[in-house]
Amino acid sequence: MVTGARLADDRRTLILDAQVPSGEHPCVRDLKAVLTDPVSDVVRVQITFSSPSSDRRSGCTEESTATARVKLPQPLGKREVIVDNYTQFTADGAKLPALRLCGQLGCQPPATGCTTASYEQALIAVDAPNHTYRDSEHCDGKWLVLDFSWRTGPACDDPAEPGCSSRLGDRWFFRAAKSGWVPIITSAAGGCQAVQRKEPAFPTSLCASLAPLSASLHPSYPPPSASPTPSARSTETTPQP
Repeated sequence: MVTGARLADDRRTLILDAQVPSGEHPCVRDLKAVLTDPVSDVVRVQITFSSPSSDRRSGCTEESTATARVKLPQPLGKREVIVDNYTQFTADGAKLPALRLCGQLGCQPPATGCTTASYEQALIAVDAPNHTYRDSEHCDGKWLVLDFSWRTGPACDDPAEPGCSSRLGDRWFFRAAKSGWVPIITSAAGGCQAVQRKEPAFPTSLCASLAPLSASLHPSYPPPSASPTPSARSTETTPQP
């Protein structure tokens, strides 16, 4: 895992810090960073090394930080750096020579508002399942209600087959903040009572018309009833003659 990136004085050399196996004996060989594609509007880098860490008898059961370097054909400028396909860094807004580590929403997160990109941020904020799709949004730029659902059951070629249309769903209420949409509460109930109990300022205009979520989308699973306490067994006595 790459934990940091910075530029050398020439602004062309990338210095990458990565977590690697460590132990009593040498655990990493041939550590290197290489460009995987020609430099265009982004710089794509891969870090590779060999290690016996898969065999725990090697003693390589700890982690340490190691450094790899790669030289670019020209200065980095405003290009983003993508390491191992998913870790992103940028010089934009960074305190050079260090680069800024970008988050799940990329190096330029969307502004909070009533937009598709902003709704995607809200789904991430509530850890929505993969392949979730939005059913409806009620938004005024400062407050948001988001209904969404996701497929369950078997993978199917024909959605008309039994079980292939099964899905679950959820409803979340949000308020806007500098960091993006912040979750307030989840509730399958209709109307405003649940959210306004938690956040009285939530506008009635966004929640008054909400119908309860279908029981098929948001089934309720009450806790199992407690097992009956064993009672003393009644015994019959046979009258003695």
